[in-house]
Amino acid sequence: MAQHEFTVDSEHHLQRIDKFLPEQNDAWSRSQVQDLIKEELIKVNDKAVKSNYKIKEHDRIVVSEKETVEADILPEDLNLDIYFEDEDVAIVYKPKGMVVHPAPGHYSNTLVNGLMYQMTDLSGINGEIRPGIVHRIDKDTSGLLMVAKNDIAHRSLVDQLVDKTVTRKYVALVHGVIPHDYGTVDAPIGRNKNDRQAMAVEDDGRDAITHFDVLQRFKNYTLIECRLETGRTHQIRVHMKYIGYPLVGDPKYGPKKTMDIGGQALHAATIGFNHPKTNEYIEKIAPLPTYFEEILQDLDKGEA
Repeated sequence: MAQHEFTVDSEHHLQRIDKFLPEQNDAWSRSQVQDLIKEELIKVNDKAVKSNYKIKEHDRIVVSEKETVEADILPEDLNLDIYFEDEDVAIVYKPKGMVVHPAPGHYSNTLVNGLMYQMTDLSGINGEIRPGIVHRIDKDTSGLLMVAKNDIAHRSLVDQLVDKTVTRKYVALVHGVIPHDYGTVDAPIGRNKNDRQAMAVEDDGRDAITHFDVLQRFKNYTLIECRLETGRTHQIRVHMKYIGYPLVGDPKYGPKKTMDIGGQALHAATIGFNHPKTNEYIEKIAPLPTYFEEILQDLDKGEA
């Protein structure tokens, strides 16, 4: 049985446990955490608790997950929006709140389940629970992803990511007013030494470079476009926090007082790459999701 251990910090003092744990692991939904609590597979300071238990600073939480020997990843009709598709590759839109691929304890309603329903072929390099998946975006980030439909295409797309020739542009809303029109954050990212569930700028981390341009300024916020040169876990979220402009709504890296929008205001708007077979450059752009547009409209009116 796999176990995950967490120690509560002051920032999460008195937060409900069934809200806290999904923030620590994108593969867990609130209902799954509640089920684990009912089965007494979640203990706080070695004692069983209820779903409405409010965690306290220094609480030691241990989550025990039943290991699944064989997982049946089933196709599901999730009505995914496909921006491009041929026999080799696809560009697919992942909505906010959807996990990219199955993980222990979370085998349904993922992007992979939807891909398996809508596509007959997917690459197998990443194994049976991640068919076709070349790269990922966080659960609460919306936007476009490249999908490989065979192993040759998969290797080509991975090579392009390694060579930094893939175009990846994100739109983000951050706290604070950035005074300069553009900038670059060049700071290595690694596992946070004080919080194993988070990333941070660390001297011994992996190289990470984010370029950004200001799109619009508001009274207390800034809308920016970020271009990734590297693709580290939580890169934009970590880098913007590092320079003092954390993402709006970010439960992990944002300030305590932020908009309650169910996760960070971050959208993978643009993806572009060379086709693995024809070498033709393909680029697609996804408009901002409705919730994001409504936030900007409220900011324009001075209502947020």
